Amino acid sequence: MRKVQWTPWWWALGGGALLVPAGLIVPLPPAAWAAGGAYLIVSTSLLARALGRRGTERFGAANVVTATRSMLVGVVTALVVASFWGEASVVLFVSIVALALVLDGVDGYVARRTGSESELGARFDMEVDAFLLLLLSVYDAPLVGWWVLTIGLLRYAFVGAGWMLPWMRATLPPRYWRKVVTAASGIALAIVASQLLPPAANIVVALVALALVLESFGRDVIWLFRMNPARRELVSLEKAATAPPPEESG
Repeated sequence: MRKVQWTPWWWALGGGALLVPAGLIVPLPPAAWAAGGAYLIVSTSLLARALGRRGTERFGAANVVTATRSMLVGVVTALVVASFWGEASVVLFVSIVALALVLDGVDGYVARRTGSESELGARFDMEVDAFLLLLLSVYDAPLVGWWVLTIGLLRYAFVGAGWMLPWMRATLPPRYWRKVVTAASGIALAIVASQLLPPAANIVVALVALALVLESFGRDVIWLFRMNPARRELVSLEKAATAPPPEESG
């Protein structure tokens, strides 16, 4: 195994170490320790495997920032599970989430400034974002309703649809709006988690986030459907069948 493949495990260890002070502030039940540790192990294993498959020689500064975010997400995972046992610290939870959201705006900047942009780095960033949104949705569900889980589950439903529908696996064109929607949704769900707003206002904030996510994923699905080679061929055949015959000369 190349040396770079071992690098992400330092952040996994860091995430495990962060669980200790978090557990001193919020008593973590065994399930919370297990969930946080499982996230760190599984996510790091997948990243290390991807680094090896691509023959990556250098981890990169942007990946360092994203790995730090992933480390924080491991702690968030434990805190979300602990909240179902009645063990929660809103201040601690929101503070860690806020730091993760701030770093989300840093890794892309670092990648551009250091010339360390890569397909793997973008995918790593996207998956960390997706899981953080899922965690926030789960945490907020008792506050605004279980419908809010739609925000966190849409990404995984999109991936699942790709397993069944080949045309859903096509490469999407870059679109900055996706990043904006992800960041806005994360901020909105963090505001709900803070419980600073009245319950009715929390529902409105979560609904706005849901609308943004539905619009973003809906636009991507429509684009993929239109670009589906089988559909485009069918449309071409239909146009050819309905086109008037060419006029005979002479």
